[in-house]
Amino acid sequence: MQTMVETRNLRKTYSRPDGSTIEAVKGVNLEIQQGEIFSLLGPNGAGKTTTISMISGLVEPTEGDATIGGFSITKQSMEAKRLMGFVPQEIALYPELSARQNLAFFGRMYGMGGKALRRRVDELLEFVDLADRQNDRIDTFSGGMKRRVNIAAGLLNSPPLVYMDEPTVGIDPQNRRRVLDTVKLLRDEHNMTVLYTTHLMEEAQELSDRVAIMDHGEIIAMGTQDELTQQVGEEDRLEFTIGAQEIAEAVFERIQGETPGVTRILFNPPEQLDEDSSVFAPALLTVFAKRGRTALPQILQELDSAGVEIQSVAVREPDLEAVFLALTGRALRD
Repeated sequence: MQTMVETRNLRKTYSRPDGSTIEAVKGVNLEIQQGEIFSLLGPNGAGKTTTISMISGLVEPTEGDATIGGFSITKQSMEAKRLMGFVPQEIALYPELSARQNLAFFGRMYGMGGKALRRRVDELLEFVDLADRQNDRIDTFSGGMKRRVNIAAGLLNSPPLVYMDEPTVGIDPQNRRRVLDTVKLLRDEHNMTVLYTTHLMEEAQELSDRVAIMDHGEIIAMGTQDELTQQVGEEDRLEFTIGAQEIAEAVFERIQGETPGVTRILFNPPEQLDEDSSVFAPALLTVFAKRGRTALPQILQELDSAGVEIQSVAVREPDLEAVFLALTGRALRD
């Protein structure tokens, strides 16, 4: 299988006004194959956008390099960029122009023109299901429709590789569904490589052939979903949302010591929402257990005996959220 993207020790350091530095990306090494959907999954601020910006040539690495189809992004940037399309997180369209005018404009920026450009614009308007709105101004479109035109603009040059940076941010469920289906069509019908960044675990699970989990500028795990979830074994995850209260350590000790199948416990205490008030966010108690549904009644009994106010309970099977929790000790949404 052909390697489409490879990064070697990719790093990015920024200088702060006070003279100190912050390392946003810390030696990322990736290898992405032609025709796969590869997701960078991590919380906001993990370094996903900086990584994808360096790979696409928008940000210069402090150290390391990336190759696209064998071309170095730092030494052969024009050859590398010809192989890629880029769908940024922000909408990059002219609001006073129509969808067709926007695509025609960006097509000319790629050096396209004439019948070939008109034919490509027609194809993409059909592909993103906006042919019936092609002559309407972008500023009359919903957020989801703008996202779909944004994707079409990134596909104008028929690239073998497309980067999509959080493409479903701020759109309604119906348009989000359209975007996700579009991503899968790019792989399944066009053999396109998609590098996709998201902080939404369910998107990464649905779309990805492989996933790299990123946190604090580093890749902390990488592989297929099966490979990643095997890291946390066959444990279920029992999540208890409880009232804004602390829990005595002895309660955790009883649960872990006396409940069959319980392997470990994580407790995220309540957080004060406003330092000037007494309003707190609920606490989250996460219990890892084999055969979680069997362990649940005894855990509930222990918490009730300790006077713990339980607001909700969820039983979750092993997934990418569990992998992130196991590796970092906190939820992906934190």
